[in-house]
Amino acid sequence: MTATDTTPTPAAPTTATANPVLRVAPASPAAAAAYFGASLAFHADVSDVAAALAADGDPGFVLLDSRSTESWDQGHVPGAVHLPTALIPEQAEQLLDKSVPVVTYCWGPGCNGATRAALALAQLGFQVKEMLGGFEYWAREGFAYETWEGPARKDADPLTAPIDADDCGC
Repeated sequence: MTATDTTPTPAAPTTATANPVLRVAPASPAAAAAYFGASLAFHADVSDVAAALAADGDPGFVLLDSRSTESWDQGHVPGAVHLPTALIPEQAEQLLDKSVPVVTYCWGPGCNGATRAALALAQLGFQVKEMLGGFEYWAREGFAYETWEGPARKDADPLTAPIDADDCGC
């Protein structure tokens, strides 16, 4: 196998019954680097988005909430642009600048709305990433959000964010 070969090398089972984790062998280091590098080109996590928005100055991207108006009213990231996925084809070019990357979000990891919004924007020629975890993890990690009633914030869920640290260290 060459350094650029992306074919996984089968792992030799160490017991009569193959380890379920290694039943399908890990990819080669080169294939893994390509895959994970590509993943980072398509995704941003909630903590990184929050840090970029909290820093002084322009974060270099627009954050786009692709949910319905009812969902937006329940809670959204401060400073986000609201553009439901169904309206992207007719309104994106009036609301967004194609020279500025867009980061999409929807409800959470169980929803593919942000993915559909990112696809619609990419098809229109926008540079786009998806915020992993969506609004659910924004709120679960303890970041401030806005509702129709005003600002809100919940304590960080200890299963999603460290309680006594600024970041998770990853």
